[in-house]
Amino acid sequence: MSISSEQFREAMRHFPAGVTIVTIKLGEQIHGLTVSAFVSVSPDPPLIAVFIDQRHGAHQMLEQEGAVFAVNILRHDQAHLSNRFAWVQEDRFAEGDWGTAVTGAPILRDALVWVDCTIYGRHDAGTHTIYVGEIQASHVPVPDDKPLVYWNRDYQVLGA
Repeated sequence: MSISSEQFREAMRHFPAGVTIVTIKLGEQIHGLTVSAFVSVSPDPPLIAVFIDQRHGAHQMLEQEGAVFAVNILRHDQAHLSNRFAWVQEDRFAEGDWGTAVTGAPILRDALVWVDCTIYGRHDAGTHTIYVGEIQASHVPVPDDKPLVYWNRDYQVLGA
C-alpha cells in the first residue's frame, strides 16, 4: 500500500533541490516555468531530465514535434525570478536578461548555469512526464556563485 500525496509531500520537503526555470520554444511560442525536479542523466551523450506536471501548459508544448527547451539553474539571489515563473501569469519574460542559444529556447544570460536542449525522450511517470533533453549548448556565466536551493518549503542559500 502506498502513502498519500500529503505524506509524500511532507517527506519530500526535507530533500533540498536546486531551483531552475525551464523555458520552452515551439515555433514562435515561448513559455517558462519554475522547476525543482531536474537531474543530470548522462555525460555521453550529454543528457539531463526535467519532470513536468501533465496538467501544466508546458506539458502540452513539450509534447509537440519541434519543441525545444532550456534549463536555467538559478543563483542564490534570483528567487524573485523563480517566484515570477511560478506564480505570475502575464509576460514572465518581462524581467531578467534573456537571450537564446543554439535551439532558440530562451536562456537566462546571468543564470548560474544554463543548458540548451533538444528532446531526446519522453516517459510517463504518474502525474508527470519525464523529458530527457540532449544538451546542444551550455554556459556557466557565474561559476563561483552559489545556487538557489529550495528546502522545507522555502528558499535557502548554501553556507560557506
